[in-house]
Amino acid sequence: MDTTLTAAFLGLLEGLTEFIPVSSTGHLLLAGHFLGFESRGKTFEVVIQLGAVLALFSVYAVKLGHLFAAARTEDWARRAIFSVTLAFLPAVGVGFLLHDFIKTVLFETPVLIAVMLILGGVVLLFIERLAPKPPEITDALQVPFGKALVIGIFQCLAMVPGVSRSGATIVGGLLLGVEKRAAAEFSFLLSLPTMGAAVAYDLYKNRDVLDFATWHEIAIGFAVAFVTAVVVVRWLLNYLGQHGYAVFGWWRIIVGTAALAALWLGF
Repeated sequence: MDTTLTAAFLGLLEGLTEFIPVSSTGHLLLAGHFLGFESRGKTFEVVIQLGAVLALFSVYAVKLGHLFAAARTEDWARRAIFSVTLAFLPAVGVGFLLHDFIKTVLFETPVLIAVMLILGGVVLLFIERLAPKPPEITDALQVPFGKALVIGIFQCLAMVPGVSRSGATIVGGLLLGVEKRAAAEFSFLLSLPTMGAAVAYDLYKNRDVLDFATWHEIAIGFAVAFVTAVVVVRWLLNYLGQHGYAVFGWWRIIVGTAALAALWLGF
């Protein structure tokens, strides 16, 4: 495939999958493996992920502005900010301690990624079929500190590629009595510091090998990821409120199974 088309395709894949519970990292790593695509220092992958982060920030900029403005005088706003911060902390510790192992071992194991896609799909289908209970929390800004911390611990599962950061946090929220839409929105808010810190740390760790020689491909991937992620974030909350997570579970199982079959055939 032409490198420009490859860049656009990977940017599209990043934007489509970053905020839905199917694992954008798993999809990108498998796509890169089968397309034979690899950028020096993972520059391309890091920058297009930044495009998705900025897309989410652009969608939530007004809401975040109101939240931080209210925090000067309103206790509920300060509690909401602290809840997201508390949920963010477990990933900081685990990511800092295991960064090199995750990047050099787990990210280089396509079979593991495919298996985790399948297992994550099974978990989503199971959660979807649980006897529904009236949710205790219907507002993402009202998640209590204890539940926020547990959701943050769930997020650490996504250090394994193929698990899905959004999938882990949403499942954690649902198990703790957070309503579907609120669980997704809390996952979005949590992704801002988490992904921002992850991108910044990746850029720092790879600062000596970053390669911007193919800047035009990076720019294309970034732009496509940004635009696509904006569309997905705006669409997803309404979709989840009406339909739930089953379609994403089946998608994970199909993609993971197809990847295992392709790897078994030697691709």
